[in-house]
Amino acid sequence: MRIVDCHVHVYPPEVIRDWERIAESEPYFGMLARGKVHRWATADDVIAQMDADGIAQSLIFGFSFSDLALCKLCNDYVIRAVKEHPDRFKGMAVVPPLVKGAVKEIERCREEGLIGVGEIFPQGQDFDITDPRETWRLAAACYEMNMFVMIHTAEPVGHDYPGKGNVGPKEAAAFCLNHPEVKVIFAHFGGGLWIYEMMPEMKLALKNAYYDTAAAPFLYGPTIFKAIEAAGLAGKFLYGSDYPILSLERYKRLLAQLDMSDDFLKSIFGCNFEKFAASD
Repeated sequence: MRIVDCHVHVYPPEVIRDWERIAESEPYFGMLARGKVHRWATADDVIAQMDADGIAQSLIFGFSFSDLALCKLCNDYVIRAVKEHPDRFKGMAVVPPLVKGAVKEIERCREEGLIGVGEIFPQGQDFDITDPRETWRLAAACYEMNMFVMIHTAEPVGHDYPGKGNVGPKEAAAFCLNHPEVKVIFAHFGGGLWIYEMMPEMKLALKNAYYDTAAAPFLYGPTIFKAIEAAGLAGKFLYGSDYPILSLERYKRLLAQLDMSDDFLKSIFGCNFEKFAASD
């Protein structure tokens, strides 16, 4: 089975070296970097883990800082990594969506071969994804440049954790309603947004929405995958590990508790993303 991991964080060596200094002016980044589950990874680290786990390809991205210059540093690193490993990596650009120059940076990254924008952190970047006055530039840029966007979301109930944030199903649905033309991956199961696709009007409204599985072992029991299959939504889920926080082994242990069909596993772990990316 060909495996594609669509949620992989990479950090330039400069960010890893200077993270404490950077955190002084980037409090959201600092909160996450000081978290007990946080890990650092360079592109070389990702390749090594991919080889160990048998992962064919990863979608990699840097950290979505509030400072455009730091985002550019991350983007340059991702661009180089993709060019060095074109068969193993696809890349996304990070930008602070409301900062002057963000659209130009998205355009530059598209010209350099990146295929999406994200993972956007609405709370960390003070970005209201429900307000079209704030989102239209990002949405228009992605639509015009044939790119998708990935947005961090979280479940509105349950335990708290660093970076959980306050952007959940309601906010994610508003983004889709405002921008049906843009394909969007909502990280971390969309905070539960997928459940509402069983409502006919929301299934239509969320036609452009996809979801990744990032952080599943921290958030859910294995039966969530049975629920996804029963809801007929296997085609809208993409395997994302949230590496280096988690790797494939944790997901294998989670899924080993269930008897899932080969077709379901093939869809989640690779086929869905390849279809998703091929339509860009």
